[in-house]
Amino acid sequence: MADLKGTSITWLGHATVLIVTPKKTTILIDPFIEHNPKYPKGYKLPDKIDLLLITHGHMDHIADAVPVAKKHGSIAVGMVELIDWLHSKSVKNEQGIGMNIGGSHKHADVTLTLTEARHSSSIQDGDKTLYGGDPTGFVIAIDNGPVLYHAGDTTVFSDMQLIRDLYHPDLAMLPIGDHYTMGPKAAAVAAKFLGAKTVLPIHFGTFPPLVGTPAALEKELAGSGVSVIHTDPGKTIG
Repeated sequence: MADLKGTSITWLGHATVLIVTPKKTTILIDPFIEHNPKYPKGYKLPDKIDLLLITHGHMDHIADAVPVAKKHGSIAVGMVELIDWLHSKSVKNEQGIGMNIGGSHKHADVTLTLTEARHSSSIQDGDKTLYGGDPTGFVIAIDNGPVLYHAGDTTVFSDMQLIRDLYHPDLAMLPIGDHYTMGPKAAAVAAKFLGAKTVLPIHFGTFPPLVGTPAALEKELAGSGVSVIHTDPGKTIG
């Protein structure tokens, strides 16, 4: 497994991940909490969440973004259209940083970079379906720590090799559920393209169509030297 150098990672079911850096910067990715059947029962988020990263606008990634931002005083980071939508829901202007693919933002000991993803993105706002900008992933580079990559919802694409060449991720959080994203076979190719030593599988088992499993991914990666993390929601790694 990649050396996390004092960084901790807690998978909270589906694509929701909590990261705490060695300097205690707290990052929550794709907040899907209240209606997430895999969210660990009784798990309490930290009182202060510094950064709220949103990969795209689908309900199972943005459902709790507004209440989390308001309750925990978070700065939300994502595509400009998503952040504009949060502002329309009374999230303060200073609590939103709208970006676009390829752009980076530095916050304390963390540098965030938006990457492309192959998916779709829209926001269901009442009876309206709104444009959510392009879907994205995040590279999370921690000073004196690891480089993490959260792929968002995507299939494999050959330009993941550019993410490898530009950012050299140590650990990749990859969707493996299939149906709406890539499954284990494609995720194994993604891991090889990225050059990551370790994969944390996400976006599987939440709903019946998401049939991919960490065991299937591990089988696809046999002999590659890439390690697959097997964990339960709410357990902390590192």
